[in-house]
Amino acid sequence: MKKVESSLDYLRKLFIMPDSPDKFMEFGHAVLEMIHDFFKEKEGLHKKITLPQLAQIFNQTSIPESPYLIRDVLQEIKEKITVHSVKVGSPYYIGHMTSAIPYFMILLEIIIAALNQNQVKIETAKASSFVERELIAWIHRMIFNRGEQFYRKNIQNPRVALGNVTSDGTMSNLAALMVAREKAFPADRNFPGIRKAGVERALNYYGYSRMVVLISRRGHYSIRKSAHLLGLGEENVINIPADNYNRININALRKKINNIKRNDLKKGKKTKIMAIIGIAGTTETGNIDNLRELSDIARQEGAYFHVDAAWGGSALMADEYRPLFQGIESANSVSVDTHKLLYCPMAMGIIVFRNEKDLNNLKQISQYVNRPESVDTGRFTIEGSRPFSCLKPWASLKIIGRDGYRLLFKQAREATFTLKRILEESGNFEILNHPELFILNYRFVPQWIIEKFHEWEEKRKTFSRRDDVRDLAKKIRKINSILNTLNILLQKSIRQDDTTFVSRTTLESTRYRPQKIVVLRAVLINPLINEDILKKIVSTQNSIGLKLMDQFEPILKKEVPKVN
Repeated sequence: MKKVESSLDYLRKLFIMPDSPDKFMEFGHAVLEMIHDFFKEKEGLHKKITLPQLAQIFNQTSIPESPYLIRDVLQEIKEKITVHSVKVGSPYYIGHMTSAIPYFMILLEIIIAALNQNQVKIETAKASSFVERELIAWIHRMIFNRGEQFYRKNIQNPRVALGNVTSDGTMSNLAALMVAREKAFPADRNFPGIRKAGVERALNYYGYSRMVVLISRRGHYSIRKSAHLLGLGEENVINIPADNYNRININALRKKINNIKRNDLKKGKKTKIMAIIGIAGTTETGNIDNLRELSDIARQEGAYFHVDAAWGGSALMADEYRPLFQGIESANSVSVDTHKLLYCPMAMGIIVFRNEKDLNNLKQISQYVNRPESVDTGRFTIEGSRPFSCLKPWASLKIIGRDGYRLLFKQAREATFTLKRILEESGNFEILNHPELFILNYRFVPQWIIEKFHEWEEKRKTFSRRDDVRDLAKKIRKINSILNTLNILLQKSIRQDDTTFVSRTTLESTRYRPQKIVVLRAVLINPLINEDILKKIVSTQNSIGLKLMDQFEPILKKEVPKVN
């Protein structure tokens, strides 16, 4: 690449928009052409390059001394970066929650970069601060629906905040648990509050030995991270078993709470249940906890009730999904990710609080920024400087509208159940979850094994001796262990094939519980998916699975005949 002599005159030109748009348009056209080529390129989802080879491309160990021309750097980006990026927008890429985005998002990103607003303070984010508050009011009303008068009063009320725009779901959950912690150990005449006094002093003052958070085993790992950051300790995030529908087991939750109280009585120490967390769209399976029951339990225990709806919350725009979320309106706070079901680019989260004054618990002021009398949104946020990210969902909700999102969710639901049907018709796959929000879990199992499992299940009902039941269960566990290895290799082989992609996870909540089962995980939200594409995906997976069976069939057949 050609190097440029560095001078202030040259550098100043980089900061000044050209008098004529021609030069700017020239580079803009080059970028758009690069993006267009990336989307139109047909060869696989990942370029055929190894990770060590990529490491060799990006192995320059020091900052460049001299400048390079913009066009040369753009060409380098095209040759080294975009060409080796993952085509997450492909309808054949159904492995993760990262999916296709509307093309107008590219234009919005240009506006965000060009305006370069900093949402921390009104002096650096004039109109955009009001846009952000309007967006938060929309999401708040979608979830809590407090009535027109409430929103008229608070939508642009600088003394309160209905919620925050965050960088992602982790920061949203952290903000919720930070508020929960402050409310669990509030200030009074003799105590300045946990925020000032710290965790140890707060526990001692209120007579507790520890504080805990209760959440389903399907809970997102960001809750553990938050517990670490807030000084609770990861051990005090207590995972409750999930039921067969991958929802928190309510009976197990009640039992855990009773056990905590019983142990407290024995030890003469008290445990503060700081928060109970419900999940509205589990990351692995897309299922929704019984939020109404969780709300009642949280109220009975005096616990803060937070709903992690990072995945599923946006589905509330469609009336047909609202029954799944009954009880969410009683939550103290709810987190939603816009880069998931709102189809925005990575990454942006939103956290909203039912009580408009709750974020006062986090309020921070500084004399150079966010003064007490200011109207700055940064007074209520954990994060400081933040970009004008809210423009993306704000504009998208206008361009697509509720009606458009309803259609997108309908398409995603149809794709989910179409894939389920195709897998079942193929004969060599087993469905292992009950899909609610566009995620399907399944695994490759040869049809003869599936038939044997069904046969054994019927036979088990006739067993009168415990030893017979135990022996059969032991055999099934052994076969499942072999199938786990098979499906791990299958998922890796699918990735190497590179014409489709599906992720994998391990679940303990299938019909084979408590044994952990390796499952393939498909996320079906891409609106470009159709039945023909899904048939090709299943055909590819089935073909690869059958090839792998050449090495696994002898091992499996050694086990199967041993069960009479």
